[in-house]
Amino acid sequence: MQTLGKGPSFGFGDRTGLATPGHVAAMQRAGDGILPLFAQQSIREMSRTGRTPPQVMAEAVAGMEAAGWSGPCGADADHLKTAADIASCAVAGFRTYTLDPSDRLDDSALDADADTLRAKVEALGDSVSWLGHTIGRRVELDNGTAFELDEIACHRVAARYGRALELVFDLADAVQAAHAELGTDYDIELSVDESDAPTSLAEHWILAELCTQSGMPLGSVAPRFPGAFEKGIDHQGDAAELRQSLEDHAAISRALGGYKLSLHSGSDKLSVYAPLARATRGACHVKTAGTSWLEGLRAVARVDVKLFRRVIAFSRGRYASERKTYALSAELGHVPAPDLVDDARELENLYLGDWDRVPEGRGFTDPGRQIVHCTYGAVWNDPDLGPAVRGALTANADLHHTLLADHFERHLRALRAGLD
Repeated sequence: MQTLGKGPSFGFGDRTGLATPGHVAAMQRAGDGILPLFAQQSIREMSRTGRTPPQVMAEAVAGMEAAGWSGPCGADADHLKTAADIASCAVAGFRTYTLDPSDRLDDSALDADADTLRAKVEALGDSVSWLGHTIGRRVELDNGTAFELDEIACHRVAARYGRALELVFDLADAVQAAHAELGTDYDIELSVDESDAPTSLAEHWILAELCTQSGMPLGSVAPRFPGAFEKGIDHQGDAAELRQSLEDHAAISRALGGYKLSLHSGSDKLSVYAPLARATRGACHVKTAGTSWLEGLRAVARVDVKLFRRVIAFSRGRYASERKTYALSAELGHVPAPDLVDDARELENLYLGDWDRVPEGRGFTDPGRQIVHCTYGAVWNDPDLGPAVRGALTANADLHHTLLADHFERHLRALRAGLD
């Protein structure tokens, strides 16, 4: 396993431990010049499926070997929030660590007035000593965009991220300590995407500058971009606004050392891939996860429609509770219940989407995908459905891997469209 490097990279999140051969096949078809990360999983995903970092790594490696992958690859321990999780991922062989300080954000700072911000900053004490040499600077980027780091902007960043930065540095120290003992190199991704508000240019600049000045091996930064990045469907929002945001954030990364710009919730955001690759000049990373689960369900739908109907019915029953930790707009009323749809292929298309209806370079927009997307843990852990789904995927591995290869070939082609 290796670190991210400077070129384009693509993360294949495999929540079941059965998908890697399909991911490898997609890379063999369309991934030339792109670094794959076949072992990519968040602690949240592992906890929902009952897996461990060593298990995730072992299953990814076994899948790579079974599919004949001999090229370079990385491994991303995603959305880490504790030193204990970092230690277990390091021992398992991960080399990229995505640090997630979202629990420490103070979002009340987003619309606080100057006096409130000043009081918040004073309460942070010496931890925001960087303000003294940051306030009053003007940043001019190579794409022509410029912005001021005035007092209000800097106080807003300090108030919102002050405690979060403390956690980032503590977690980075834990990564450094773990790899000093192992004698291996590593890199870090700073994730600030799990927020309702897009990341401002001042936020990105200040956070990344402080990280690089600390000596942190910053491999990538994941901002929150404008528009909706909901699970299971393509980006929803103003395409021109998104392109400008990508260009501005990419220019910041170039100014501060050339780390990658990372797209989280990248599954099915095919319309974003080419603009991302162009804006970053190839210094980009894409993360996917849930879309592999959905292609697994597509394999189930093709071989056992009765089981697929059971999964849908179960998912609809659990949707209200399981959706709470995800950004989703789908409602149960947007898609008919499975017992109201007689045709098997129509049912598949309603809940998983139909590529024949999607233009090249675009992703799905079907609300049914969101309903079955977020319930993966509940399905996988159910004493009846979990073994049945695993059994269907195992018994029909060739179909499962072919569907995954076809699916991710589209993803990789969309990314390459901005690289070529």
